[in-house]
Amino acid sequence: MAVTLSLVALFGLVLFFLLRGKTLGYGSAFIATGFGFFLASTGAAGPINQLAGAVITALQQM
Repeated sequence: MAVTLSLVALFGLVLFFLLRGKTLGYGSAFIATGFGFFLASTGAAGPINQLAGAVITALQQM
């Protein structure tokens, strides 16, 4: 779990700087994929799925 959290932090930080610097390419896609992969295995996956479901439900009711 500690390794996963540190990889999530590392990938998130790198992705933040890549997006902020508008440096988009194959490297950014790899970082974003790695960030999503490791984030999915943390405790944040449940609340993120619930938030996405709530947003989709709200959009469908509009």
